[in-house]
Amino acid sequence: MALQNSIGSDIMMQLDDVIQTTSPDRARMQEAMERSVRWLDRCIVAHKYPEKQNLFCIIQGGLDLELRRQCCEEMVQRDTPGIAIGGLSGGEAKSDFCRVVDTCTGLLPEKKPRYVMGIGYPEDIVVAVALGADMFDCVWPTRTARFGNAITSRGVLNLKHSRYSQDFGPVEEGCICTCCRPKEDGGLGITRAFIYHLAAKETVGAHLLTMHNVQHLLSFMGRIRNAILEDRFPEFIKGFFAMYFEGKGAPEWAVGALKGVGIEI
Repeated sequence: MALQNSIGSDIMMQLDDVIQTTSPDRARMQEAMERSVRWLDRCIVAHKYPEKQNLFCIIQGGLDLELRRQCCEEMVQRDTPGIAIGGLSGGEAKSDFCRVVDTCTGLLPEKKPRYVMGIGYPEDIVVAVALGADMFDCVWPTRTARFGNAITSRGVLNLKHSRYSQDFGPVEEGCICTCCRPKEDGGLGITRAFIYHLAAKETVGAHLLTMHNVQHLLSFMGRIRNAILEDRFPEFIKGFFAMYFEGKGAPEWAVGALKGVGIEI
Protein backbone atom coordinates (compact mmCIF):
# COMPACT_ATOMS: atom_id res chain seq x y z
CA MET A 1 0.00 0.00 0.00
CA ALA A 2 2.87 2.37 0.78
CA LEU A 3 4.31 1.75 -2.68
CA GLN A 4 0.99 2.35 -4.40
CA ASN A 5 0.49 5.54 -2.40
CA SER A 6 3.97 6.72 -3.33
CA ILE A 7 3.53 6.26 -7.11
CA GLY A 8 0.11 7.91 -7.08
CA SER A 9 -2.01 5.06 -8.44
CA ASP A 10 -5.47 6.22 -9.50
CA ILE A 11 -6.75 2.70 -8.91
CA MET A 12 -4.91 0.53 -6.43
CA MET A 13 -5.56 -3.11 -5.64
CA GLN A 14 -5.64 -4.76 -2.26
CA LEU A 15 -3.24 -7.58 -1.46
CA ASP A 16 -5.07 -10.88 -1.97
CA ASP A 17 -4.39 -14.60 -1.71
CA VAL A 18 -4.85 -16.17 -5.16
CA ILE A 19 -5.32 -19.91 -5.69
CA GLN A 20 -5.50 -21.49 -9.14
CA THR A 21 -9.15 -22.01 -10.04
CA THR A 22 -8.62 -25.65 -10.98
CA SER A 23 -7.34 -26.55 -7.49
CA PRO A 24 -9.51 -29.27 -5.89
CA ASP A 25 -8.61 -28.13 -2.35
CA ARG A 26 -11.75 -26.34 -1.13
CA ALA A 27 -10.36 -25.82 2.36
CA ARG A 28 -7.35 -23.99 0.93
CA MET A 29 -9.65 -21.97 -1.34
CA GLN A 30 -11.75 -20.91 1.64
CA GLU A 31 -8.63 -20.03 3.60
CA ALA A 32 -7.43 -17.83 0.72
CA MET A 33 -10.81 -16.13 0.43
CA GLU A 34 -10.99 -15.36 4.15
CA ARG A 35 -7.38 -14.16 4.21
CA SER A 36 -8.13 -11.81 1.31
CA VAL A 37 -10.94 -10.24 3.36
CA ARG A 38 -8.63 -9.76 6.35
CA TRP A 39 -5.92 -8.31 4.13
CA LEU A 40 -8.40 -5.82 2.66
CA ASP A 41 -9.10 -4.53 6.17
CA ARG A 42 -5.37 -4.06 6.73
CA CYS A 43 -5.02 -2.33 3.36
CA ILE A 44 -7.84 0.08 4.21
CA VAL A 45 -6.09 1.02 7.47
CA ALA A 46 -2.72 1.46 5.68
CA HIS A 47 -4.18 3.54 2.82
CA LYS A 48 -2.95 7.15 3.26
CA TYR A 49 -4.89 8.98 0.53
CA PRO A 50 -8.41 7.52 0.19
CA GLU A 51 -9.70 10.93 -0.91
CA LYS A 52 -7.66 10.85 -4.15
CA GLN A 53 -6.65 7.20 -4.73
CA ASN A 54 -9.25 4.47 -5.23
CA LEU A 55 -8.64 1.20 -3.41
CA PHE A 56 -10.48 -1.74 -5.02
CA CYS A 57 -11.25 -4.94 -3.15
CA ILE A 58 -10.82 -8.29 -4.95
CA ILE A 59 -13.44 -11.05 -4.81
CA GLN A 60 -11.90 -14.50 -4.39
CA GLY A 61 -13.32 -18.01 -3.95
CA GLY A 62 -12.23 -19.96 -7.01
CA LEU A 63 -15.02 -21.71 -8.91
CA ASP A 64 -16.99 -22.37 -5.73
CA LEU A 65 -20.06 -20.16 -6.10
CA GLU A 66 -20.91 -20.32 -2.40
CA LEU A 67 -17.41 -19.05 -1.48
CA ARG A 68 -17.80 -16.31 -4.08
CA ARG A 69 -21.14 -15.30 -2.56
CA GLN A 70 -19.62 -15.18 0.93
CA CYS A 71 -16.71 -13.09 -0.32
CA CYS A 72 -19.01 -10.68 -2.17
CA GLU A 73 -21.05 -10.16 0.99
CA GLU A 74 -17.95 -9.40 3.07
CA MET A 75 -16.29 -7.15 0.49
CA VAL A 76 -19.43 -5.12 -0.25
CA GLN A 77 -19.66 -4.28 3.46
CA ARG A 78 -16.22 -2.58 3.20
CA ASP A 79 -17.66 -0.09 0.70
CA THR A 80 -14.59 0.32 -1.52
CA PRO A 81 -14.85 2.68 -4.55
CA GLY A 82 -14.71 -0.24 -6.98
CA ILE A 83 -14.80 -4.02 -6.86
CA ALA A 84 -12.62 -6.53 -8.71
CA ILE A 85 -13.44 -10.14 -9.50
CA GLY A 86 -10.12 -11.93 -9.22
CA GLY A 87 -8.64 -15.39 -9.44
CA LEU A 88 -9.96 -16.24 -12.93
CA SER A 89 -8.07 -16.97 -16.18
CA GLY A 90 -6.40 -19.82 -14.32
CA GLY A 91 -7.13 -22.59 -16.80
CA GLU A 92 -10.80 -23.04 -15.94
CA ALA A 93 -13.43 -23.79 -18.57
CA LYS A 94 -14.97 -20.67 -20.09
CA SER A 95 -18.42 -21.81 -18.96
CA ASP A 96 -17.15 -21.90 -15.35
CA PHE A 97 -15.60 -18.46 -15.79
CA CYS A 98 -18.97 -17.13 -16.95
CA ARG A 99 -20.82 -18.66 -14.00
CA VAL A 100 -18.44 -16.98 -11.54
CA VAL A 101 -18.69 -13.57 -13.22
CA ASP A 102 -22.49 -13.81 -13.44
CA THR A 103 -22.78 -14.85 -9.80
CA CYS A 104 -20.55 -12.03 -8.55
CA THR A 105 -22.01 -9.22 -10.65
CA GLY A 106 -25.47 -10.22 -9.47
CA LEU A 107 -24.42 -9.46 -5.89
CA LEU A 108 -22.38 -6.30 -6.42
CA PRO A 109 -23.62 -2.69 -6.24
CA GLU A 110 -24.81 -1.33 -9.58
CA LYS A 111 -23.30 2.12 -9.07
CA LYS A 112 -19.71 0.92 -8.56
CA PRO A 113 -17.33 -0.27 -11.29
CA ARG A 114 -16.97 -4.06 -11.57
CA TYR A 115 -13.50 -5.02 -12.75
CA VAL A 116 -12.74 -8.55 -14.02
CA MET A 117 -9.01 -9.08 -13.69
CA GLY A 118 -6.86 -10.67 -16.39
CA ILE A 119 -9.40 -10.64 -19.24
CA GLY A 120 -8.32 -9.48 -22.71
CA TYR A 121 -9.77 -11.59 -25.54
CA PRO A 122 -12.54 -9.63 -27.31
CA GLU A 123 -15.01 -12.52 -27.02
CA ASP A 124 -14.37 -12.76 -23.26
CA ILE A 125 -14.83 -9.01 -22.86
CA VAL A 126 -18.11 -8.75 -24.74
CA VAL A 127 -19.62 -11.69 -22.84
CA ALA A 128 -18.40 -10.38 -19.47
CA VAL A 129 -19.96 -6.98 -20.23
CA ALA A 130 -23.24 -8.74 -21.00
CA LEU A 131 -22.93 -10.44 -17.61
CA GLY A 132 -22.54 -7.07 -15.88
CA ALA A 133 -18.81 -6.29 -15.84
CA ASP A 134 -17.33 -2.87 -16.66
CA MET A 135 -13.52 -2.98 -16.62
CA PHE A 136 -10.77 -5.39 -17.71
CA ASP A 137 -7.01 -5.74 -18.00
CA CYS A 138 -4.72 -8.23 -19.70
CA VAL A 139 -1.19 -8.61 -21.09
CA TRP A 140 -2.51 -10.46 -24.15
CA PRO A 141 -2.82 -7.48 -26.56
CA THR A 142 0.84 -6.56 -26.09
CA ARG A 143 2.13 -10.11 -25.71
CA THR A 144 0.44 -11.30 -28.90
CA ALA A 145 1.89 -8.25 -30.70
CA ARG A 146 5.37 -9.55 -29.90
CA PHE A 147 4.50 -12.69 -31.89
CA GLY A 148 3.44 -10.64 -34.92
CA ASN A 149 -0.31 -10.87 -34.27
CA ALA A 150 -2.75 -8.06 -34.97
CA ILE A 151 -6.19 -7.95 -33.32
CA THR A 152 -8.88 -6.94 -35.80
CA SER A 153 -12.66 -6.99 -36.01
CA ARG A 154 -12.37 -10.10 -38.18
CA GLY A 155 -10.15 -12.02 -35.81
CA VAL A 156 -6.43 -12.19 -35.09
CA LEU A 157 -4.07 -11.89 -38.07
CA ASN A 158 -0.58 -13.41 -37.97
CA LEU A 159 1.29 -10.81 -40.00
CA LYS A 160 4.39 -12.98 -40.05
CA HIS A 161 2.63 -15.16 -42.62
CA SER A 162 3.91 -14.82 -46.18
CA ARG A 163 0.39 -14.08 -47.47
CA TYR A 164 0.87 -10.54 -46.14
CA SER A 165 4.23 -9.91 -47.83
CA GLN A 166 2.58 -8.00 -50.69
CA ASP A 167 -0.44 -6.66 -48.79
CA PHE A 168 -0.15 -2.87 -48.86
CA GLY A 169 -3.34 -2.14 -46.97
CA PRO A 170 -3.38 -0.93 -43.33
CA VAL A 171 -3.29 -3.44 -40.50
CA GLU A 172 -7.04 -2.79 -40.14
CA GLU A 173 -9.12 -0.61 -42.43
CA GLY A 174 -10.68 2.29 -40.53
CA CYS A 175 -8.52 1.88 -37.42
CA ILE A 176 -7.58 5.21 -35.79
CA CYS A 177 -4.31 4.04 -34.20
CA THR A 178 -1.04 5.80 -35.04
CA CYS A 179 0.12 2.72 -36.90
CA CYS A 180 -2.88 2.42 -39.24
CA ARG A 181 -3.85 6.06 -39.82
CA PRO A 182 -2.56 7.43 -43.16
CA LYS A 183 0.19 10.06 -43.07
CA GLU A 184 -2.15 12.78 -44.29
CA ASP A 185 -4.22 12.20 -41.13
CA GLY A 186 -1.21 12.40 -38.82
CA GLY A 187 -0.52 8.66 -38.66
CA LEU A 188 2.36 6.52 -39.86
CA GLY A 189 0.52 4.81 -42.71
CA ILE A 190 2.04 1.42 -41.86
CA THR A 191 1.03 -1.46 -44.14
CA ARG A 192 0.63 -5.16 -43.45
CA ALA A 193 3.54 -5.81 -45.82
CA PHE A 194 5.79 -3.52 -43.78
CA ILE A 195 4.84 -5.31 -40.56
CA TYR A 196 5.56 -8.64 -42.31
CA HIS A 197 8.99 -7.34 -43.29
CA LEU A 198 9.74 -6.18 -39.73
CA ALA A 199 8.05 -8.76 -37.53
CA ALA A 200 10.65 -11.52 -37.77
CA LYS A 201 13.66 -9.19 -37.69
CA GLU A 202 13.08 -5.97 -35.76
CA THR A 203 11.44 -5.22 -32.41
CA VAL A 204 9.85 -2.13 -33.97
CA GLY A 205 7.34 -4.49 -35.60
CA ALA A 206 6.16 -5.52 -32.12
CA HIS A 207 6.04 -1.86 -31.08
CA LEU A 208 3.81 -0.92 -34.02
CA LEU A 209 1.45 -3.85 -33.44
CA THR A 210 1.30 -3.01 -29.74
CA MET A 211 0.05 0.47 -30.61
CA HIS A 212 -2.55 -1.04 -32.92
CA ASN A 213 -3.72 -3.78 -30.54
CA VAL A 214 -4.12 -1.47 -27.55
CA GLN A 215 -6.02 1.11 -29.63
CA HIS A 216 -8.18 -1.63 -31.14
CA LEU A 217 -9.34 -2.77 -27.69
CA LEU A 218 -9.86 0.81 -26.49
CA SER A 219 -12.01 1.49 -29.56
CA PHE A 220 -13.78 -1.84 -29.02
CA MET A 221 -14.74 -0.85 -25.48
CA GLY A 222 -15.88 2.54 -26.79
CA ARG A 223 -18.18 0.84 -29.28
CA ILE A 224 -19.55 -1.42 -26.55
CA ARG A 225 -20.24 1.61 -24.36
CA ASN A 226 -22.01 3.45 -27.16
CA ALA A 227 -24.10 0.38 -28.00
CA ILE A 228 -25.26 0.16 -24.39
CA LEU A 229 -26.07 3.89 -24.21
CA GLU A 230 -28.01 3.65 -27.47
CA ASP A 231 -29.89 0.55 -26.29
CA ARG A 232 -28.60 -1.69 -29.09
CA PHE A 233 -26.14 -3.90 -27.21
CA PRO A 234 -27.75 -7.25 -28.21
CA GLU A 235 -27.45 -6.27 -31.88
CA PHE A 236 -23.83 -5.22 -31.30
CA ILE A 237 -23.05 -8.63 -29.79
CA LYS A 238 -24.61 -10.48 -32.72
CA GLY A 239 -22.66 -8.38 -35.20
CA PHE A 240 -19.41 -8.87 -33.29
CA PHE A 241 -19.65 -12.66 -33.19
CA ALA A 242 -20.77 -12.87 -36.83
CA MET A 243 -17.70 -10.93 -37.95
CA TYR A 244 -15.05 -12.11 -35.46
CA PHE A 245 -15.93 -15.78 -35.91
CA GLU A 246 -16.99 -15.53 -39.55
CA GLY A 247 -17.49 -18.98 -41.04
CA LYS A 248 -16.88 -20.72 -37.70
CA GLY A 249 -19.77 -19.71 -35.49
CA ALA A 250 -19.66 -18.38 -31.94
CA PRO A 251 -18.16 -20.66 -29.24
CA GLU A 252 -20.71 -22.77 -27.38
CA TRP A 253 -19.71 -21.33 -24.00
CA ALA A 254 -20.47 -17.81 -25.27
CA VAL A 255 -23.81 -18.88 -26.75
CA GLY A 256 -24.81 -20.46 -23.43
CA ALA A 257 -23.69 -17.54 -21.27
CA LEU A 258 -25.46 -14.97 -23.43
CA LYS A 259 -28.62 -17.05 -23.57
CA GLY A 260 -28.64 -16.95 -19.77
CA VAL A 261 -29.03 -13.16 -19.91
CA GLY A 262 -31.61 -13.21 -22.69
CA ILE A 263 -29.36 -12.63 -25.72
CA GLU A 264 -29.63 -15.15 -28.56
CA ILE A 265 -26.77 -15.28 -31.07
